[in-house]
Amino acid sequence: MKKSTIIFFTVLGILCNAQNFKTKRGIISLDGTHVAKISNKSSIYTFMDLNETPMYTIEFIDKSIVDSVRDSYIKLNRVYNRDKTIELDYISPSAFSGEERSAVYTSIKGLKIIDNKGINIKNLDDIFKNIPKRKLDTKTKDAYTTRSKIDKLNIEVNKVGEIISNGIPVGYFTNLPVSFGSEDTITDKTFIDIEVYDAKSKYIGKYITTTKQIKTANGKIFTIYREMSGRASLLKFPTYKAIAERMAIMDPSFIKVQEKVIVGDVVKGNAEK
Repeated sequence: MKKSTIIFFTVLGILCNAQNFKTKRGIISLDGTHVAKISNKSSIYTFMDLNETPMYTIEFIDKSIVDSVRDSYIKLNRVYNRDKTIELDYISPSAFSGEERSAVYTSIKGLKIIDNKGINIKNLDDIFKNIPKRKLDTKTKDAYTTRSKIDKLNIEVNKVGEIISNGIPVGYFTNLPVSFGSEDTITDKTFIDIEVYDAKSKYIGKYITTTKQIKTANGKIFTIYREMSGRASLLKFPTYKAIAERMAIMDPSFIKVQEKVIVGDVVKGNAEK
């Protein structure tokens, strides 16, 4: 038997044995039998038994981590225990990812919570007892590491161009455009690069306005992109805060994370002077 024929019958067998599901007017049918119900509010899908008793919810999350890296996953929650929410990868054809059909597909094919007898409570409980580890690729893991570092720095930019980290001035911008102070995003069409210095006036790097690139004093370059689904990546206008954050990641010597707060001696109100 030819290899192509073997593949054909293998695929055909899989298709014949696959469970067919349908959702119509909030009723989930599996192989023609009603097995559960579903409702939707603000992208949170509530799954119920046929008596309309809520059992669990699925919420689709698609968020930006840092730069152009995004993370998509689901939050699974038992209705009777709202405090217990877990984050999971989901299996769903991209054609209907993030929609009702995707939530049903994930429940049946991915998590196997719904079968031909209805909502399988045992399988649902097993997921919460033995939470599957998320399968993050290297790019996503690195993005979360970068995000964690940025969050610890807690960077802000005040109205005069000072860069503040955890309440302490750590640097400042120069060559600021006329719109600075009224807008936090750099949109002015100027050929003058915006420079960054630390608190001791040491040159750290610059934002090249013409190419939308960040370049450190030691030559590292980072181009700011925005991912567009189904389209090419586009250059975007950054905020001053985003530039300071990225500069801190590219040059670790720029801003140091304060591990502890140092305060002066505590003096009681009635102490002698």
